[in-house]
Amino acid sequence: MSYLTGEFECKLDAKGRMMIPAGLKKKLPEAESEGLVINRGFKKYLVIYTKKEWDKKLDELSKLNQYETKNIEFIRYFTRGATELYPDTVGRVNLPQLLLDYAGIESEVVLTCQINKIEMWDKKAHQAMIESEPENFAELAEQVMGDKKREGNI
Repeated sequence: MSYLTGEFECKLDAKGRMMIPAGLKKKLPEAESEGLVINRGFKKYLVIYTKKEWDKKLDELSKLNQYETKNIEFIRYFTRGATELYPDTVGRVNLPQLLLDYAGIESEVVLTCQINKIEMWDKKAHQAMIESEPENFAELAEQVMGDKKREGNI
């Protein structure tokens, strides 16, 4: 899989199904055969992974010591609600109501590609998040990326 980029606005139908946007579908050729996995984000949004990316997450989790309470709890909460999605013949995926409720998603969503995953936001929540962007984004960039040793250009 190549890196995912772009933002897409979508609407859910009355049955909680979402049509995968054509531009995004082109970037996810394996979705039809392998499916996708949707899960809760760390805040009130959802995350969609390709099956391969989800398996990488599970591989990371499987290396945690499962005799430690904090690890057990993290695995439990991280995987809670994870659901496989398979596009139907017209490219729609049926989204679990439990996850839609968690993220406060009703009908309008924004899909934001984040390198190797896709965040799914309620449109209003996404707008609020965008509006809370730091006033000085350059300062944040310096804090996060400034001390990285780079082999190439950024």
